[in-house]
Amino acid sequence: MKLTVVGGGSTYTPELVDGIANRRTSLAVDEIVLVDPDQRRLAVVGAFCRRLLAHAGHPARVRTTADLAEGAEGASAVLLQLRVGGQRARLSDETFPLLCDCVGQETTGAGGLAKALRTVPVVLDIAERVRAVAGADTWIVNFTNPVGIVTRALLEAGHRAVGLCNVAITFQRWASALLGVTPEAVELEHVGLNHLSWERGVLVDGVDRLPELLDGHGDALAEHIGLPANLMRRLGAVPSYYLKYFYEHDEVVAAQRTGRPRAEVVAEVERELLAVYRDEAVVTKPEQLSRRGGAYYSEAAVQLVHALTGGAGAQRHVVNVRNGGTLPFLPDDAVVEVPAAVDASGATPLPARPVGPSISGLVSHVTAYEFLALEAAVRGGRDRVFDALLAHPLVGQRATAERLADELVARNRHLLPWARG
Repeated sequence: MKLTVVGGGSTYTPELVDGIANRRTSLAVDEIVLVDPDQRRLAVVGAFCRRLLAHAGHPARVRTTADLAEGAEGASAVLLQLRVGGQRARLSDETFPLLCDCVGQETTGAGGLAKALRTVPVVLDIAERVRAVAGADTWIVNFTNPVGIVTRALLEAGHRAVGLCNVAITFQRWASALLGVTPEAVELEHVGLNHLSWERGVLVDGVDRLPELLDGHGDALAEHIGLPANLMRRLGAVPSYYLKYFYEHDEVVAAQRTGRPRAEVVAEVERELLAVYRDEAVVTKPEQLSRRGGAYYSEAAVQLVHALTGGAGAQRHVVNVRNGGTLPFLPDDAVVEVPAAVDASGATPLPARPVGPSISGLVSHVTAYEFLALEAAVRGGRDRVFDALLAHPLVGQRATAERLADELVARNRHLLPWARG
């Protein structure tokens, strides 16, 4: 099997290769091709990935290329992990919304919209070129944020695509450790959108142990999530840590005004990682990689690819997939993040019990924004940017949306083809 990673020069990539190297599934990968326009960075990451595989005794070979057609030809699956504009653009996304007392974040709010506008056209172009050389049946696994919007763009364009995030698998690992069971024994009742999700059940042998987690481990959960335990008990669910941007918006903004932007922290970690990767004596995954983010990405991605390529039979995965009536209060073509049965035919959402208004209201609101965000990303135009911002619950006021739209376009003009003229 040939696996292609677009954005293969990312410091994330060794996390993925480590998962393959240590045979966490029986996924039979013969060749891993890393595609990236930054050839200097690609050479460093590629060489380190070869050492990881060799040290683990894994027979797969790693190739690197800046040529997407060469890298994708004959691929069984293509993983997308892009950051258009790099950490510099991320720093802008995390800071310009603060001008209007709005949260600065790279996947939601005004910053998330900026990232979607930069990213969607690039991803769609890549997907078309992949289809031309690898065929329409090749699976595209999208890890590129904002995952829900980007995945919907791919599906609307007719690609075989599934979106993947590490939020669910990370919570599964936390919960299993707190309950003293293996991760494989835990099934989550995960519901919502990408970066707007809740765990409404934690099943072990068919028994929901979420009440036990909330009652006995509320403080530990609160530390992980960044929200108080009494709120989780009130909701009867554990929100993802991205919900703090909604539930404690003003407190987060106040902290962001004095704190160091995450983009600066990640840029520093990336410099450290690349220095480690250059050291030929290093043949195992370094500790610094845990500070990069994306915990358990390798396990989630490898297991998902294994299921999509028919090597594992039907498996249960939390993925980003068309709603198709799963959440009846949303349009069928919305992209939701829910458990699905995954096999070589794709991902089919599993039935979900009814969702109460405390969740469905916010999910519906953000879904409306995501539809408008995709419209702006595909068709362009400052007015469409304004429309999306006005619809977002973290913006929502006319004057604020006007100012943020102008600021967003000005800061990203060089990366938005429709805005360059």
